[in-house]
Amino acid sequence: MKNIILNTDSYKSSHYLQYPPKSEYISSYIEARGGVYPETLFFGLQAFIKEYLLTPFTRDDLEEAKAILEAHGVPFNYEGWEYILEEYDGYLPLEISAVEEGRLIPIRSPLLQVVNTDPKVPWLVSYIETALLRAIWYPTTVATLSYSIKAIIRTYLEETADNRDSLSFKLHDFGARGASSQESAMLGGMAHLVNFQGTDTLSAIVGARRYYGADMAGFSIPASEHSTMTSWEKEGERDAYANMIKQFGGEGKIFAVVSDSYNIYNAVNTIWGKQLKEQILQSGATLVIRPDSGDPIAVILTIVKDLYRLFGGSINSKGYKVLSDSIRVIQGDGVDAEAIADILEALKADGYSAENIAFGMGGGLLQKPNRDDMSFAMKVSAICVDGVWRDVYKNPITDSHKRSKRGRLALTQGYESVRVEELEQREDLLQPIYRDGRLLKELSFDEVRMNLRKR
Repeated sequence: MKNIILNTDSYKSSHYLQYPPKSEYISSYIEARGGVYPETLFFGLQAFIKEYLLTPFTRDDLEEAKAILEAHGVPFNYEGWEYILEEYDGYLPLEISAVEEGRLIPIRSPLLQVVNTDPKVPWLVSYIETALLRAIWYPTTVATLSYSIKAIIRTYLEETADNRDSLSFKLHDFGARGASSQESAMLGGMAHLVNFQGTDTLSAIVGARRYYGADMAGFSIPASEHSTMTSWEKEGERDAYANMIKQFGGEGKIFAVVSDSYNIYNAVNTIWGKQLKEQILQSGATLVIRPDSGDPIAVILTIVKDLYRLFGGSINSKGYKVLSDSIRVIQGDGVDAEAIADILEALKADGYSAENIAFGMGGGLLQKPNRDDMSFAMKVSAICVDGVWRDVYKNPITDSHKRSKRGRLALTQGYESVRVEELEQREDLLQPIYRDGRLLKELSFDEVRMNLRKR
């Protein structure tokens, strides 16, 4: 599936016959037109460029595309692609300019602009739309969602905790198995790691390493699942839990145990709170108890109260109860932004600090986001015909929300979208990132995170 010629929509193969005669250059842009969030956290372009644009297509790719598309029933621009193969050795003659990854950009601002660098291939700009838009909307939407949840958790820590030291580990990525593909899990998982450092999506670690040079972008802990606990049978539940302490306990260590295979309340009050209490305390580790069913608010409130009674704790400077360092809770079932806010609000109302809980988020983090969440689109805004640039735009009378921008664009430091001709001495945030098979500016994962912290 690495043939870039086939990484498009079928109908785009006919578009080279549809542009005006003497067309030379086309300029298009990508933006989030609006939706759930007022701004977007831009991420994912460098991964796409490295994976798809720094490797040229080959003669075999060209012949494969010809055979498939002609049999598929659409015209194929064999001469145009052969020209790119012969003149550019199979690298795409495009220039992609974009804002820096990790920047928070208001909606309806151009995040990226692409133009062909050779006047013989103006059709190439729109041809790449399918692959390029997909490469941007998905990781950017996941990064924005993750960022918004971080803001929720930060607020509750500021209100109920002595510090925010634990913030980076308050939302753990559980989403790999719920993603539609390994690549989706990798891209979405990396996007989450721009904001947090907790993940079980190993492909995200590999992606951050491969595409952004991160030695280690995220961390995990030993944790059980139902199969490992129920394999001891119901009568052996205590032994299963005791084995977790034996295997993973130790001063300063952390491990998580799913504890509702049978009865979460018995597990908390009898097994953890009585039978194994001294083993936990003597181990020096922090046990993270994970319920995995039932009404999240009711279950969390009940077991947090029980754990405070059983293991003790303290009252912090803001007057909220904090569990003993030996015990914490993680909620990973049915988690989304609304559920997180509801659980934290319920804990706060009952006098418990947000320090006591972390969250694991699966399909809601990596699979539920879709392009319509932020109404992402890539649109042509200018075309050069016979040496003269002219505006291109849409303005449907039935939906002004879909009105597109006109002209070759720039984005100022104040996030004002202007024509390039109107930029004058102001800096353009849309800086060249790719040109004709070369990555012009490379960011490390740390730099992406730093761009977000500059906010």
